[in-house]
Amino acid sequence: MLDLFSGMALWPALMLALALFFVLAYEFINGFHDTANAVATVIYTKAMPAHLAVIGSGIFNFLGVILGGLGVAYAIVHLLPVDLLLNVGVGHGLYMVYALLAAAIIWNLGTWYFGIPASSSHTLIGSIMGVGIANAMMNNQYWLSGINVKKAIDIMLSLLISPTIGLVMAGLMLLALKKWRPTSRMHMTPEERKQLDGKKHPPFWTRTTLIASAMGMSFAHGSNDGQKGIGLLMLVLIGLAPAKYALDMESSAYQIERTVDAAQHMGEFYTKNRERLNGSLDLKYNADHPLPALFKCESSTTLPAIATLTSTLNNVQSYSQINGEQRRVVRRILLCLDDTAKKASKLDILNKQEKSDLDKLRKDLNVTTEYAPQWVIIAVALALGLGTMVGWKRIVLTVGEKIGNKGMTYAQGNAAQITAASAIGIASWTGMPVSTTHILSSAVAGTMVANKSGLQGGTVKSILMAWVLTLPVTMLLSGGLFWAASVLFA
Repeated sequence: MLDLFSGMALWPALMLALALFFVLAYEFINGFHDTANAVATVIYTKAMPAHLAVIGSGIFNFLGVILGGLGVAYAIVHLLPVDLLLNVGVGHGLYMVYALLAAAIIWNLGTWYFGIPASSSHTLIGSIMGVGIANAMMNNQYWLSGINVKKAIDIMLSLLISPTIGLVMAGLMLLALKKWRPTSRMHMTPEERKQLDGKKHPPFWTRTTLIASAMGMSFAHGSNDGQKGIGLLMLVLIGLAPAKYALDMESSAYQIERTVDAAQHMGEFYTKNRERLNGSLDLKYNADHPLPALFKCESSTTLPAIATLTSTLNNVQSYSQINGEQRRVVRRILLCLDDTAKKASKLDILNKQEKSDLDKLRKDLNVTTEYAPQWVIIAVALALGLGTMVGWKRIVLTVGEKIGNKGMTYAQGNAAQITAASAIGIASWTGMPVSTTHILSSAVAGTMVANKSGLQGGTVKSILMAWVLTLPVTMLLSGGLFWAASVLFA
């Protein structure tokens, strides 16, 4: 990290510093916006004092980012089409980063101010889709060509299905608890227990479970939402400092060899099946055809790109053996090869085994491009963890008292938190971004329905309105900011 700005001119260095600040600011805001949901039930049910709950949540959010992996990070990045990803560091690509981050921050701050549990995941995804669509329209292209439609559909399905699962499973869990221990004090609200025996804390085991599930949910939140910040930070670094971050400089000789072997096996597959594929993929150039200095990600240049990659990395044991421009070109080639393989693996003319083989080769191909340095992970973890300790009160009040007509019972808090933590953890493990806000709010609503407490129409309408409006508003906002910046600074 210390040599991040070394060798850079003043203006690019300022642009990089500003972009890094925006990303970390987004994660900090995400911390106090989303993580309030993780501590809402444990604070409201008096299981933990507020100051200890937010500190504990911050620590577990930090650990979640550190240990969460990178699957979600690159799922977010690959929402953008590969041609736009290749040009992040210049012109429109730079404005794209600023526009999507500004839109996400504005919407997150606005919904937090009004105490509305809106989704930071929806916000970020809408912002990314907005700049992608705006870029396509500004270049007179079909608007959907500005986003990775398949990836967008997968992510939207996960965002749609996960709250439904949260609502149903939390409701069922509460019903199971009521059947198992119908007369237990865990089915009281804090106010009811205080009136009964003068105690404000939940029963011992209920309290223990509430605390454990709250910390588990904080960890799950860090492992999912923290990765989004890592993906954005890597997008900035790769675009503005490609010589240092285009490829993982810590890659071993074995990893580089895996990358080259994957590319060569892809080339052999394309050559062997050229006649079958030519109706769907344009493979008109042979491997001996020179690769243009400036090339687009088109299937026609796939075989020359593989030949160039093999030649460049021949006998290379470390990426430090090639210069900064060669690293940038290698990354560009790897992204393009991955894009072509992705398209090929969706073709109906290939059998199941061939598609599986291509997917395995893609994983080997990306082993040195889909990475994050340790300092990036720690910086995002700190921003998210520190943000957790600020501004939690507005959301806690909404979740605890304003979703149902009656205050939340200890058992409801447990059912909602355990369900939410499990759903978010599974999503992080499978590499799918989900909304902490929507899962927990839906889980709380599910317990209110199961408990026959009823729902407060005004709050539910506000949450649903935020859910409906977040995508279109952030898409319009980020797309508008992107267009304005491109026009003003053209």
